[in-house]
Amino acid sequence: MTCRPLALACVVLVLAACKQSAPAEPGADANPTASNMAAEKAAPPSLLSSPEDEVKASMDKFLKAKSFHAVMVMEGARGMTNEMDFVAPDRYRMKMPVGTQVIVGDTMYMQADGRSMKVPLPKGTLSQWRDPLKIEENKAGLSVEALGSDSVEGQAAKKYLVRNTQPEANEFTFWIGSDGLPLQLLHQGQAQGKPYSMTLRYSRFDDPSITIDPPQ
Repeated sequence: MTCRPLALACVVLVLAACKQSAPAEPGADANPTASNMAAEKAAPPSLLSSPEDEVKASMDKFLKAKSFHAVMVMEGARGMTNEMDFVAPDRYRMKMPVGTQVIVGDTMYMQADGRSMKVPLPKGTLSQWRDPLKIEENKAGLSVEALGSDSVEGQAAKKYLVRNTQPEANEFTFWIGSDGLPLQLLHQGQAQGKPYSMTLRYSRFDDPSITIDPPQ
């Protein structure tokens, strides 16, 4: 996230402090209440973060979450619904049409037909679930348009259109809840010449009841 708004806010505070400590000019109004009212009218408006800052701050907060639940709905040529639980730093449980898969570190415990099998995974295979559209990785090429207020399953949210130029041109819609955490992400595109849409919905952030253990 850019530090410029924070730096400007600090400058405003310093200038305000200097004005308050400066001696009064001769003939100035000695009424402190009137002086304070005049100072308030002359004060600059509060500095607001940009839509880019808000999306980046939400992703930063998301990456620090200790746990969450996610539902991914794919629509199009390959429609499917998957559910996933995450527990930091590296535990995942994925409920898929083929069965429930548990990942601890770089090991997947595949379950099928009542049996479990350990399979090694290349390092970072599941990192896409922590940053599915590589927002953190490609912050430099990010541009964001605020789309106003909205709601996701009854929860108040702010809606944004996010565009990225890296690693290739890409855009998606992003909803952020009142606590600054993401609620939903919608991405649409083409795969093998056919349109698809992917919706990721997040909930249960930092829920201690989410636990993931390797199958015995």
